[in-house]
Amino acid sequence: MDLKAHYKKLFDRSVQNILNNKYVLDPEIDSNNDNRYGITLLIRPSEKVKKQIQRFLSALKEVDNSQYYYPNTDIHITVLSIISCQTGFSLNQINTEEYLTVIEENLDSIANLEIHCKGITASDSAVMIQGFPSDESLNSFRDSLRKAFSKTNLKQSIDSRYTLLTAHSTVCRFRAPIENTAELIAVLEKYKHYDFGTFQVNTLDLVYNDWYQRAEKTQIIHQFKI
Repeated sequence: MDLKAHYKKLFDRSVQNILNNKYVLDPEIDSNNDNRYGITLLIRPSEKVKKQIQRFLSALKEVDNSQYYYPNTDIHITVLSIISCQTGFSLNQINTEEYLTVIEENLDSIANLEIHCKGITASDSAVMIQGFPSDESLNSFRDSLRKAFSKTNLKQSIDSRYTLLTAHSTVCRFRAPIENTAELIAVLEKYKHYDFGTFQVNTLDLVYNDWYQRAEKTQIIHQFKI
């Protein structure tokens, strides 16, 4: 996949939708009754990169503080959503050791991976940091896991929403009508090619998480060293 072209296509389409008030609000962000949980294998960007991301988010907050902005503790890049968030799911329904075994047996597929976080993109409901892996090992690892899990009887819903091929990080979700569309778009344009930095991927976290990966609702099942 040409990630640069893919991200640009998303950005251009989403900016037009925002300008035309066709963006989508998330009604669940502030709900006390949201009990959607799942299991995700993810990457945490470095503190240096997250510091630059917060600089961008501060600029967005200045023009619209009503949206949902991710704190550093929650910022992540999804490697694979093994069990997509679903109502009523809990860890006592599975044997986590079996999941760890599958992942550990495929770790050789990913090594010496760096991710360059440069520029931003968007969807109809969110703003994201663009991530560019240094090689094809991330998607090779994803494919290895897909094949490995498909050969088991373990509960999983990999690719049930969409096939993950990017390395983006969602950092803002729309939860209220945008206060000043023109100013928000101006900030997005300013950071469209901003260099947030590059980091080496040394660990992967398997977590039990809610839809938004909020730290207070996330449990680390295991951290893999790579």
